Amino acid sequence: MSQLLRVQNFTVSLDGFGAGEGQSLERPFGHADPAELMSWVFPTASWPGRTDGGGTRGLDDYFARDFHNNIGAEIMGANKFSPHRGPWENLDWQGWWGDEPPFHTPVFVMTHHLRPSFTLSDTTFHFTDDEPAAVLEAAKEAA
Repeated sequence: MSQLLRVQNFTVSLDGFGAGEGQSLERPFGHADPAELMSWVFPTASWPGRTDGGGTRGLDDYFARDFHNNIGAEIMGANKFSPHRGPWENLDWQGWWGDEPPFHTPVFVMTHHLRPSFTLSDTTFHFTDDEPAAVLEAAKEAA
């Protein structure tokens, strides 16, 4: 069976940024305003936070609706997982998402600072310092 590879779950501003400088626990997107960065998705019919039953239908809605469909594994950088830099000082930190991460798949976190894998709900986070090609192969195998 052939596997498809796609970039998913990534928003970039018109000037090419996915987050701002100065990321911290209080500001996961750094100086960038996440509401502004994600403003394209809020009006869509498929936005999970929508309660009125309305919303737009179009290309943006297609991307919002297919946010998780057919994703078998995720690869992310360390900054998407955590604002911490350097060796892990606190293994109690388990990501921005709380006890129910939105991924529902194995997640491979590319980092120079390894830590043990752990599972929250149906998401398992694996920390790897392998080369990107090796991480991609591991993600394909896990998918």
